[in-house]
Amino acid sequence: MKLVLASSNAGKLVEMRAILAGLDIELVAQPELGIDDADETGSTFIENALIKARHATRASGLPALGDDSGLCVDALNGAPGLYSARYAGGHGDAAANIAKLLDALHDVPESGRTAHFHCAIVLLRNADDPAPLIAEGHWHGRILAAPRGSNGFGYDPVFFDPALGAGAAEFDAATKNRVSHRGQALARLRELIAHAAPSS
Repeated sequence: MKLVLASSNAGKLVEMRAILAGLDIELVAQPELGIDDADETGSTFIENALIKARHATRASGLPALGDDSGLCVDALNGAPGLYSARYAGGHGDAAANIAKLLDALHDVPESGRTAHFHCAIVLLRNADDPAPLIAEGHWHGRILAAPRGSNGFGYDPVFFDPALGAGAAEFDAATKNRVSHRGQALARLRELIAHAAPSS
């Protein structure tokens, strides 16, 4: 089965291909098909994932996988949340987003820097699919005072997993794919696909 990933994020494509390996799926990023990003006008992660997937499947005629994820910080009332990728203004400027986040938490003690990543993934078999496959995942931790590690992407350098005692950017790919919000959501999606083989 050929699936369009409704994203231009190279890091997501790498992670998703690794986690979905072993399934009869060929994952193609939408830029490879000349498809631009959809306008994210939803008010929840699931709504945005649906918007992205519907946009990609309409443009390609293929089943599409839409992902929307973000970092929710308790001390900031859930921000940056839906606006994680464009928190500092420009879309996907990770360094600027991290700088703004650390500035916002400058006076917040370690005990108050709790946060979680949230991921919603939607699989649409076609643009009018009335029953999309939907999976979600959460990764709980806290925000570090300064970036650590050189792996991952996005907010990974400032996200710390207390259960494993390391920052997200310090994990190897296999560990991150096992414990992360996206890893959890994709593991659930694998189960859903196994029980409901998509058809075009």
